[in-house]
Amino acid sequence: MPLVSVIIPAYNAETTVQETIESVLGQSLQDFELIIVNDGSTDRTLQVIESIADPRIKVLSYPNAGAAVSRNRGFAHATGEFVAFLDADDLWTPEKLEAQWKALQENPNAQVAYSWTDVIDQSGQWLGQGDYTVANGNVYAKLLLCCFIVSGSNTLIRREAYVAVGGFDESLTASQDFDLYLRLAARYQFVAVTAAHVLYRFSSNSMCTNIRRMEETSLAVRERAFNQAPEPLSLSLKQHSIANFYKCALFRIMNEPLSRKRGLEIAWLLWNAINYDPTLMRKRIVLKIVLNILIITVLPSKYAKFILSKVRGLSNPRPLLGYVRIDLEGL
Repeated sequence: MPLVSVIIPAYNAETTVQETIESVLGQSLQDFELIIVNDGSTDRTLQVIESIADPRIKVLSYPNAGAAVSRNRGFAHATGEFVAFLDADDLWTPEKLEAQWKALQENPNAQVAYSWTDVIDQSGQWLGQGDYTVANGNVYAKLLLCCFIVSGSNTLIRREAYVAVGGFDESLTASQDFDLYLRLAARYQFVAVTAAHVLYRFSSNSMCTNIRRMEETSLAVRERAFNQAPEPLSLSLKQHSIANFYKCALFRIMNEPLSRKRGLEIAWLLWNAINYDPTLMRKRIVLKIVLNILIITVLPSKYAKFILSKVRGLSNPRPLLGYVRIDLEGL
């Protein structure tokens, strides 16, 4: 029986899945099985997977059903004491599994270990640092404020904990990772590994860039979590939680290619962020975002891009992440 079951759901991932698999095979902790679920891919994903020879790899193929279903399908074949999920375009550093496994051994009351995340682009080039939040023990309230674990490619989970919470919610079309982490945090302790072991690939085609779908599912997950919280939570915490969703969504969408439609989406997200956190009106970053909106929506795209590239700091929304961290530290 392997120590860890690694599960990769893959849909039309021919350009990235080989590198993702290699990042698992290169782990310093080698006692694992790798279960790859081909989710009805129509490109060469399956051929790429099958070209990699390793006895620890098990390949399953099903009709397309989405990431949540694929992860649960993979887990149904898993035998490891621990389970880790990895999206087919993300990467792990070689120490990821070993560092998280050691953290759980050193913290026997914890059921989930997570690491920090850095961001890469489509070609694998480093774009920047992700959220480096450190939260140990009962992280439920902090996780409600902001999903600082960032992606579904991060955690190492004890098998019994994953089974106890029922795995991924297959009714959700997005935010499945956030939902799973909240249900785990409602019952179990977490432990942070203070190193960046996950490389999250940022893409304009990724699920989290579909802002309206993310908005619908993320707010629904938050509503359910507040209603089912293990202890009463304040209305203020809920307001901050929703505001932080809109702030994080602003950061993501402002790093995408410019267009008038994008400018209108930015305006919508900013309006909602201010609605739930009026203190934003006192932040200088809001003026920068408003100028972004005006430039993007009024000027032709080539002129808008030129202006934003020339005005120092105007197109950089990164300070928004600072507001999220301040809210977390204020608990």
